[in-house]
Amino acid sequence: MTKQSPPPEPDGFQSINLREALEERYLAYALSTIMHRALPDVRDGLKPVHRRLLHAMRQLKLDPDQGFKKCARVVGDVIGKYHPHGDQSVYDALVRLAQDFAVRYPLVEGQGNFGNIDGDNAAAMRYTEARLTEVAQALLEGIGENTVDFRETYDGEDEEPIVLPGAFPNLLANGSSGIAVGMATSIPPHNAHELCDAALHLIKYPNATITKLVEYVPGPDLPTGGTIVDDRDAIIEAYKTGKGGFRVRARWSKEELGRGTWQIVVTEIPYQVQKGKLVEKIAELMQAKKLPMLDDVRDESAEDIRLVLEPKSRSVDPVLLMESLFKVTELESRISLNMNVLSHGRVPNVLSIKDVLKQWLDHRKEVLVRRTEFRLDKIAHRLEVLGGYLVAYLNLDEVIRIIREEDEPKKELMRTFSLSDVQAEAILNMRLRSLRKLEEMEIRTEYDGLVVEQKELQELLKSDDRQWTRISDEIKEAREKFGKKTELGRRRTDFANAPEIEVDLEQAMIEKEPVTIVCSEKGWIRAMKGHLTDLSGLAFKEGDRASYVFTAHTTDKLLAFASSGKFYTFGADRLPGGRGHGEPLRLMADLDAADDIVALFVHEPGRNLLVAASDGRGFVVSESEVIATTRKGKQVLNVKLPAEAQSCSRIPDGADHVAVVGENRKLLIFTLTDLPEMNRGAGVRLQKYKDGGLSDAKAFKLADGLTWQDSSGRTWTINDLREWIGQRAQAGRLPMKGFPRNNRFS
Repeated sequence: MTKQSPPPEPDGFQSINLREALEERYLAYALSTIMHRALPDVRDGLKPVHRRLLHAMRQLKLDPDQGFKKCARVVGDVIGKYHPHGDQSVYDALVRLAQDFAVRYPLVEGQGNFGNIDGDNAAAMRYTEARLTEVAQALLEGIGENTVDFRETYDGEDEEPIVLPGAFPNLLANGSSGIAVGMATSIPPHNAHELCDAALHLIKYPNATITKLVEYVPGPDLPTGGTIVDDRDAIIEAYKTGKGGFRVRARWSKEELGRGTWQIVVTEIPYQVQKGKLVEKIAELMQAKKLPMLDDVRDESAEDIRLVLEPKSRSVDPVLLMESLFKVTELESRISLNMNVLSHGRVPNVLSIKDVLKQWLDHRKEVLVRRTEFRLDKIAHRLEVLGGYLVAYLNLDEVIRIIREEDEPKKELMRTFSLSDVQAEAILNMRLRSLRKLEEMEIRTEYDGLVVEQKELQELLKSDDRQWTRISDEIKEAREKFGKKTELGRRRTDFANAPEIEVDLEQAMIEKEPVTIVCSEKGWIRAMKGHLTDLSGLAFKEGDRASYVFTAHTTDKLLAFASSGKFYTFGADRLPGGRGHGEPLRLMADLDAADDIVALFVHEPGRNLLVAASDGRGFVVSESEVIATTRKGKQVLNVKLPAEAQSCSRIPDGADHVAVVGENRKLLIFTLTDLPEMNRGAGVRLQKYKDGGLSDAKAFKLADGLTWQDSSGRTWTINDLREWIGQRAQAGRLPMKGFPRNNRFS
């Protein structure tokens, strides 16, 4: 079979490789998103839509000292001339530039409803009005003096600036955020006064370290205030790499209400947190009983933020209450730092704070040079015109005759008086009323002044030092205008260290309620509500009965000591309720089937325990050291079969002796100091046995006597114990009359 050639392509069609076409088109889309939508320019800190908004408002003459115009008019001009996108997206960008809680130094002054910190939207653009602020005017200053390049608009009918002159450090002062294709940017706002100080230092010391610059710019200065709780080293590292983050907390204070009662008032919340959603989230957590220390939350805000938090009781620690709220609500949030910007308007890269300031300064130098050259051109043109005016003044009658009588007065003027085309054109365009002003003295005064200015500007262009001095003066003017002494420029965000609280916040999140813990001999456990006094109604499975019954609270931790020598930890709030017979402890921990529960009790930090095995070995261990963090438990007492853990008892305050009784019914008492305190091990021998092993052990205070309970529940106390006091590891003697037949103290 012969191979057939593909059919010929129809006229006007061209074959292309699908893979190459997709790669080319997706790359074009990605570059468009990066360059023209998501990333700001490092020089003016603006994205194209914001730059076009400010330029359009300047064209509409919406200066700070002029009247307002409808936002619909502004949006219409922007989308009609410069930005062919949806009107709502352009209006949203305009609104954000006017929100003082979203932008640190607003670029637009709004009149009308521009939304609020609760998350409510602005009114429709037909109702709101806007004009530029002084900050925006600083960004636009000198734009008509050839300081920046312009390009054609999308339809070729107009021009728009590629970048603004930027006499204000807008990128860091107002910050920026955006998501492009494969990259994103997130820059929090900073204080303009501090940025100007850092820039001035960088001009004077170009090799300054970032550590030194951070002395001038200690961290972000957010529109909504708050407190940054990161340490200085982390902040320096973030500014060095251009990536990091800042923990910001709400500002709060304790407000006394009298008679020992108080409430917490939150006056500032973290940046970009909507107050309405924050209050809603706190209310949901309260309803879910995840904020047991909080009784109520109220929003009493007017123009200023005022969130009122009422504690459950006056005994609640306000710091602990706020720490619990910081952990689960947006009263603490993380502001990310990712200084991914466009360098020179073309190259996306992540810069350090030093690089950002340096590129802004380089841009300001370029603007200064171009503005100076523009002014020199204007001066040269004016000097040429003034020279022509001087000739006209000195030969006014002849000039008038030529204009009246000659067919081509321009050429005749140029020939007669050796004038240039510009000079002749200026004389011809002069109005008659200007003839009376043609006085030689005025012309020469203006001429001499322009010559002096021309010489100064020429020297400025030749001297790098003079240029940086001029830039420093401009930065100082901006610092004075928007500095910390002004209401707009004062620092709003401060710095603090997060309080070091030893209390377990996990425990603090549990609502404290009284419960009665019931555990049967077969290991079924439950937590019944309240502290029960009548236990006669407790029901158990057939053949089972109560083994441990004691009161606790849902915030308590329970410790179980198994015959394997392991301790297991349970949260009282996680135990099954009182309905039914509960659940087996073995399902709640990895408890071996052969293990029995030797002791079950409420954990009390700081207390010591006496643990002992059936082979007569034991030691003292701190209760804080036996807490198990996993289901597998924590091995504390090491035992070897056939021996097993036999006893675990609390050591009361002031205890100085230990009583040990064996299965052979021998009692021995020795000093507590003979026992070592260990975290883990087999311990030392407590009592010597020929047959059998240890039955029970307890610590007590010798002066109070030895106490035990008999099978009838009666309590016995013996004070004269000299007969049984001996050395550790001795055999002991038969106990006194009335000692329980089961050889146990309780």
